[in-house]
Formats: sequence, structure tokens, C-alpha cells
Amino acid sequence: MLEWMSLLAWGDSGWSDEMVRGAGWTLLVAVISFALGIVIGAGGAAVKLSRVPFVPLLGDLYTTLVRGIPDLITIYIIFFGGGQAAMAVAKLFGYDGYIEFDALTTGVLALGFISGAYSTEVIRGAVLAVPKGQIEAAKACGMSRWTRFHRILVPQVARYALPGLGNVWQLTLKDTSLISVVGLTEIMRQAFVASGSTKQPMVFFVTAAVLYLALTSLSNKVFNRVEIVANRGVRRA
Repeated sequence: MLEWMSLLAWGDSGWSDEMVRGAGWTLLVAVISFALGIVIGAGGAAVKLSRVPFVPLLGDLYTTLVRGIPDLITIYIIFFGGGQAAMAVAKLFGYDGYIEFDALTTGVLALGFISGAYSTEVIRGAVLAVPKGQIEAAKACGMSRWTRFHRILVPQVARYALPGLGNVWQLTLKDTSLISVVGLTEIMRQAFVASGSTKQPMVFFVTAAVLYLALTSLSNKVFNRVEIVANRGVRRA
């Protein structure tokens, strides 16, 4: 126990400050990736619900591929191919310079891309769950399409999607452990560095598990509270 306490001391003599800093990077990447995933998911849901012929197939292709490929492979593809793809696009606009994504950008893009596939299905299901009678009633009241969208559809979709998006957030948060392979010093990467330096892997992997558990538990409380607020005033069947 004394050895554990000395290894996890704060400051130059221990690794607690480095592990906490890694938790900060984990939370930052997860928040940005989750937000990006919601944006992608909203677009993906719109594509999958489109009535234009063959357009929904593009959404199906995206969600099927991303959810069917291991997340680690997706991260490697973006890590090794993202810069090349960006340079190919940049050349179309006359830029011939070299483009390379740093670890943070790679992690956010990869996790956002993965999160977006799951968010697409959650948001699509939430849109389909909105009672058609509410939309018809809004039309009967003379509401414009934009008014129906932001006053009827968006609030209802947000309420129905919250439980599913809470699960997507938890997946995104835990998937941050995979981006240690690109060199970002988040919780898992820091645990590897500390265990390699001290030859005490058990101490730091248990610490990493505790940090992830703390983040996911806090996240559960936040999402539960948001769900309570979102469902306030809703009549229960």
C-alpha cells in the first residue's frame, strides 16, 4: 500500500498529476468528438430519411461500414490516410503543400466519425418516434416548415434521442482509450508510460480503470438529470 501511495503521489515524486492531466485530455477529446458525432449524426439521419431515390443508400453504407469495422482499424485508417485525403482535396483548390494531422486532430476526427454512425441511428429513430399527429396539427395551425422544425420536431427529437445519445457518449468516452495508438497522452497512454517507467503496470492500469469509472459514473448522473429536465411536463402513459 505504501508503494502504491508513493507511485501515485502528486508532483515530481509520483504520477498522480500526470494521470489527472491524461484524464483531462480524455474528457476534452470525448466532448469534442461527441459534439462532432452529433453533427454528423444529424446529417446522416437526414440522409437516411431522405425521400430522394438512392440517397438513403449512402447513409446505410456509412453506418454499416463504420459499425461493422473495429474502431481501432478506423482510427488507423484516418491516422495513416487522413492527411493524404486532405492533400488530395486541397490540390483541387490549388494547394500543393504537405498536410499532416496531429494526434488530437486524428483522435477527434476518428472518434467523431465513429460516434456519428451510432448517433445517426439514434437520431433517425428519434425522428420516427415523433407522433405524426403533432406535425399534422402544426400544419393545420399554419406553421411554416421552419417553425415546425425548430418548435415541434427538434425539441421532441432531442427528448427521444437523449437515452440513446447517453449510450453513444459512454462508448465515445471509453473509445478514447484506443487513440493512445496515435500518441495522444490521454489516460491509457499515460498509464502505459508510467507502467513502463516504474515496472508497476498493475498500479497504473487499476488507476486508469478508476478514472474511467469516475468519468462514466459522473456522465450517467449528468445525462439522467438532463433526461429528467427534458421530460418535465410530459404526460406519462
